[in-house]
Amino acid sequence: MKKSRFTEEHIIAILREQEAGVATAEVCRKHGVSSATFYKWKAKFGGLDVSEARRLKGLEDENGRLKRMLADAMLGNAALKDLLGKKWWRPPPDGRLWRISPGPSR
Repeated sequence: MKKSRFTEEHIIAILREQEAGVATAEVCRKHGVSSATFYKWKAKFGGLDVSEARRLKGLEDENGRLKRMLADAMLGNAALKDLLGKKWWRPPPDGRLWRISPGPSR
């Protein structure tokens, strides 16, 4: 995934600058971001402190890690079900389990 040019602290500072009364278009032009990016940031980080944004980032990272672990476990489970669903032993065509050969005659 592409690394962002802006840290959470910088994004929150940009949002606070707009909340202080500077026009959105001016803030976007000053920092070189599109208005769509600005509003996406506002939806995600609006009203958060820097510490809360860091916590959010940590929780998102942990959530992604847990989702990957779940996907791996489900894949392993599906592979085991596939293996256990197959018959590994087939009785001989005559239906007898053992062939008893006649021993030495007495």
